[in-house]
Amino acid sequence: MNKKLIEDFKKKLESQKESLVKELSSFAVEDKSQKNNWDTKYPNREGGNMEEEADEVQEYDNLLSLENNLELRLKDVNSALEKIKNNKYGICEKCGKEISEERLQACPEARVCMECKK
Repeated sequence: MNKKLIEDFKKKLESQKESLVKELSSFAVEDKSQKNNWDTKYPNREGGNMEEEADEVQEYDNLLSLENNLELRLKDVNSALEKIKNNKYGICEKCGKEISEERLQACPEARVCMECKK
């Protein structure tokens, strides 16, 4: 893969990382003691009735699920950026073959080729 293409993927990945961190920051705080871990803030609104408290618990539960999904995506993006830094980007983690440019265009943080994804 040529250097210009890798640089383009790096820019895409950095943009994705920025977006993921921004979204996570809107409802969670980064855990400084664990890398790639965020903690969803519990909505602490005292003085509400039971129905409002139930809604808060449901909202918190939904945010936990979203947090997990975003953390996984961020982990993949960070992994891809690390691979670029170490000149190992675009190599399938399962079979060791090159991941197609088309796959990386669609998903620059891809860890495996299409054959191994199946």
